[in-house]
Amino acid sequence: MILRFGYVSTALSLWEASPSRTLTFTNWKKQDQDSRKEKLYYITEQNLKNTIRILHYNIAHGIDVYRMSSSLVPLATHPEVNWDYVTPFRDLFIEIGTLVQKYHLRVSFHPNQYTLFTSPQDHVTANAITDMTYHYEMFEAMGLHKDANINIHVGGAYGNKVEAIARFNKNFVKLDKAIRSQTTLENDDKTYTAEETLQVCEQHGLAFVFDYHHHWANPGDETVEDLLSRIFDTWEGTGKPPKFHLSSPKSEKLIRAHADYVDMEFAMAFIKALKGYGRSADIMIEAKAKDKAALRLVEELGKVRGFKRINGGEIEM
Repeated sequence: MILRFGYVSTALSLWEASPSRTLTFTNWKKQDQDSRKEKLYYITEQNLKNTIRILHYNIAHGIDVYRMSSSLVPLATHPEVNWDYVTPFRDLFIEIGTLVQKYHLRVSFHPNQYTLFTSPQDHVTANAITDMTYHYEMFEAMGLHKDANINIHVGGAYGNKVEAIARFNKNFVKLDKAIRSQTTLENDDKTYTAEETLQVCEQHGLAFVFDYHHHWANPGDETVEDLLSRIFDTWEGTGKPPKFHLSSPKSEKLIRAHADYVDMEFAMAFIKALKGYGRSADIMIEAKAKDKAALRLVEELGKVRGFKRINGGEIEM
């Protein structure tokens, strides 16, 4: 079996390669029309070009799993800005998609915590649909919309999980079917356990992204071993191995915050559970040190008996 490891957004090993440069609405509003356009175009171009740089870095280092920044396009979803962020940059979007397809990379997006479908307020649901559509349109511009995933959490409980999940079921289906088909759900560290999130995934036919750190902080009654069969089942028919998230606590007090690197002792129980199940998987490292953390963990695992490093970001067991 093969475990492939990836990381989130920014390759810290590259100089000035942020794909998440921003422009606030306040600053945008202060400028005249020409300056607004110039700023939006410049920042978007830099973010997309840096994404291309990062993809080349990943290819060179044998890292096949990568989460793109949700902030590639500044003010993309702001109702007062409302600008065409695809047409002017179509060639760059296509270049990104071509690299991903040529080198068989696995990419995804993860909208922020405000993109949720459990709120009792209609405008929150409307904003979530807008945000999901933005992410999907970027994948569409890249030619990746039928393959890449957009990962979200179930959302808030608002004092009553049963009612909140009922709202999720009602609101989520308002999202375009094509976007729903590329959506994955992830368990969180305070509210919805892996078991609860799995139930929602199974009801909607969604693939489940299991976060081990979140499960450790918010475990429910099930062990990792109890859940693996159902997790893998949600990915059947996708043509992809399941994706997992892995990080470790920053400190004994800050148990939910992510450490700079992944602690091997913390991670090994999860890695051994996957090894015991015996099927390949992809693991997104969510440590603060980004690419450096992913590469260090793979290097450390490669030194353990029964683990063989076969690429920059891959382990064979």
